Amino acid sequence: MSRDAFSHVETWIFDLDNTLYPPSARLFDLIEVRMVAWVMQTLGIEEAEANRMRLHYWQTYGTTLAGLMREHDVDPTPYLEDVHNISMDSLTPDLPLAQAIKALPGRCIVYTNGCAPYATRVLEARGLSGLFDAIYGVEHANFLPKPERGAFDTVISLDGLSPTRAAMFEDDPRNLAAPHALGMRTVHVAPTRAAGDHIHYHTDDLAHFLGTLAG
Repeated sequence: MSRDAFSHVETWIFDLDNTLYPPSARLFDLIEVRMVAWVMQTLGIEEAEANRMRLHYWQTYGTTLAGLMREHDVDPTPYLEDVHNISMDSLTPDLPLAQAIKALPGRCIVYTNGCAPYATRVLEARGLSGLFDAIYGVEHANFLPKPERGAFDTVISLDGLSPTRAAMFEDDPRNLAAPHALGMRTVHVAPTRAAGDHIHYHTDDLAHFLGTLAG
């Protein structure tokens, strides 16, 4: 990987879950439990069916919330507050990652399919508070989730960034297709490499990768 490939980047965009903390923290497992419980209670169905619907919505629409909004016209705000009300005890500060992000030239932002208050809590638990110029949640994209192109267009317009001078770091390879089409450098952050022409680079160690870029 050549540092020159990122020399034009002015805005560094980071996904949150399983990107700015390792999948081994299993934080999203806690969220999924609350998602299933919320679907059970709201739709009046059994746990197995609620979990099947949760997975179906994620695969079809990008998030469980998107499916619930499109198929059941749910109010997104109570849902987001409920499912993200989880413990951060499994997260620990990551000083090398904090130092690597701080050393990057230009602006750094977080863009997540979760909500911004939840992202703020995660960043605090990871020792990453104060390193980002902006935090955008799904609410900032009018509740349209990644990987929808319209979601990226909304956040880009809101932030005012230039996509051809930006890089996107993301654990879900689906969510890198739109950034690639917009002209961003794309980096897949995950233990296993994913295939696809829309992925420029892969890393299983975000702190090391960023440290290489920052020199």
